[in-house]
Amino acid sequence: MTEREKMLAGELYLAADPELVSARRRVRRLTRLYNATTEEDEEQRAELLRELFGAVGGGTVVEPPLYCDYGANIFAGERLYLNFGCVILDCAEVRIGDDVMLGPAVQIYAAHHPLDAVTRIAGPELASPITIGDRVWIGGGAILCPGVTIGENTTIGAGSVVTRDIPANVLAVGNPCRVIRSLARESG
Repeated sequence: MTEREKMLAGELYLAADPELVSARRRVRRLTRLYNATTEEDEEQRAELLRELFGAVGGGTVVEPPLYCDYGANIFAGERLYLNFGCVILDCAEVRIGDDVMLGPAVQIYAAHHPLDAVTRIAGPELASPITIGDRVWIGGGAILCPGVTIGENTTIGAGSVVTRDIPANVLAVGNPCRVIRSLARESG
């Protein structure tokens, strides 16, 4: 397996691999271009997002600056809104549903490192996919840790640190993020 294949499979991989270094250089160039655009550059922004992301749905708005590792592992649904200063470390797939809103400075970390110090200092890294369901709102400054899934219609409070899966239709807040109440609509 190549280092890229290992990375996407959730196995230990070496980020210093030339193919991965080249991919990160490409995305740094594209994000620099994107981050230099203005509101009047709507067409250019849309084109750059199509180059950056693995998929991007219609009606997507990303307020610069945006930072990501590879870009190609980000799959965004329709009408995504990312506020200023979002960071997406997409060493594994990051799947974002339709009608998702991210507040300013939200950080999505698919990247992580071995817990064993000897293995960690030797250099290999790990990545675990992140999934965000449809109609999710993530408050400003929230951090999503590797491997988490957030169910549809859920709200994550500002500043929360999501360390485990959060179900659909709930309000979850805190560090670590925990469900505080249901948001399910009452029938009737």
